[in-house]
Amino acid sequence: WPGMLGSLDCMHWRWKNCPKAWHGMYCGKSRDATIVLEAVASQDTWIWHAFFGLPGTLNDINILNRSPLFKRLISGDAPACNYKIMDNEYSMGYYLTDGIYPE
Repeated sequence: WPGMLGSLDCMHWRWKNCPKAWHGMYCGKSRDATIVLEAVASQDTWIWHAFFGLPGTLNDINILNRSPLFKRLISGDAPACNYKIMDNEYSMGYYLTDGIYPE
């Protein structure tokens, strides 16, 4: 896909040995404590970005707000990506995501 920097998603990993004092902060929609992993993979399934360790109580949007990946994009420090589709030239890449992320 021209211009696609990678596929982005967040997943919750069960934290079996979460300390009792932290359980409330890391317990999301399930009763188990979870830690969130934000990952970006390219079309060849190479994972080139991982942001791990945020509490399971956070949803994808809250994680996005804390992500170093998007802090770089907002500051204008994005990877160079020039491509052309149907005679329209673009200079900014994009991430393939599910429907929860803002455009």
